[in-house]
Amino acid sequence: MWQVIYIAPNKQTAEQLRDALSTEGILVSLRAAGLSTVGGNAHVELLVPQGEAREAHEILNEALGRTRFKK
Repeated sequence: MWQVIYIAPNKQTAEQLRDALSTEGILVSLRAAGLSTVGGNAHVELLVPQGEAREAHEILNEALGRTRFKK
């Protein structure tokens, strides 16, 4: 079963975070959440297998703490 671990403000941020998780061996799926905004951006959910959620959260916390992602 897949679990949402983060909702990114746009596709670019979601892809950067997906890459950070994938580099650490975490399987990640992206899914649009809601409607596109004025600039064509939509929120994007990052999903991981439920058994990897805790490790994925730790990796995301580190990635978000050391890198400022563009909104």
